[in-house]
Amino acid sequence: MEGQWGQRFLVVYAGVLTTAVVAALLSGFVVKPKKMQIDELDVQRINLVEPDGTLRMVISDKANFPGAIFKGKEYPHPRGAAGMLFYNDEGTENGGLIFSGHKDKDGKIVDSGGSLTFDKYEQDQLVQLVGAHDSSGHLAGLIVSDRADRPIEQDFIDADKLKAMPEAQRDALMQQRQKEGYYGATRISVTRSDDGIAKVSLRDAQGHPRIVMGVAADGASSLKFLDADGKVLNELTPAARK
Repeated sequence: MEGQWGQRFLVVYAGVLTTAVVAALLSGFVVKPKKMQIDELDVQRINLVEPDGTLRMVISDKANFPGAIFKGKEYPHPRGAAGMLFYNDEGTENGGLIFSGHKDKDGKIVDSGGSLTFDKYEQDQLVQLVGAHDSSGHLAGLIVSDRADRPIEQDFIDADKLKAMPEAQRDALMQQRQKEGYYGATRISVTRSDDGIAKVSLRDAQGHPRIVMGVAADGASSLKFLDADGKVLNELTPAARK
């Protein structure tokens, strides 16, 4: 009997000891880790999250760059760039910094440059600082836009349906949406493009330039007033000095 009780005691003791060891080990994983200091780190993507897991920022290479994310739900949205995306308190994209640059096999520049944007709530960018160079030319400037009040997520939900439309029907729909300002419009642009003119353009709610102030590379300057069709109604130029 004493031998049996001794064995039982050892079994119970071993169980208690094992439980205590496991508890001690597990407690080590819930303690906040100490601050890490490293000299160099190679990584393809970093996700910055809140304690509850809400995504707030992504820094990524091109291969792992995320699609469009709305309140944690991701939709396909290829951008062909590396960079950094910002997310609001709800885990919805609200701006970012992207950059890229490469040539094709024939040595022709396909794209180069970067873009810093800040978005309207659940919509596209309100402000964009851009410097871009591609096969069609180059553009550098600041662009301020109006955006619709509807959530842009619906556009990603409907993307496959829009893609499946006959081309003529899709083109007609896009033209109608453009006319109605469905996607918003550029209201202010301060740019320098391939024409060599440093230009300030103030536009109406449909994105039509109505006042354009410009200075050409040779110093010629002007102030133009236009109608909605782009016709110059009046133009002011510096008076010649006598």
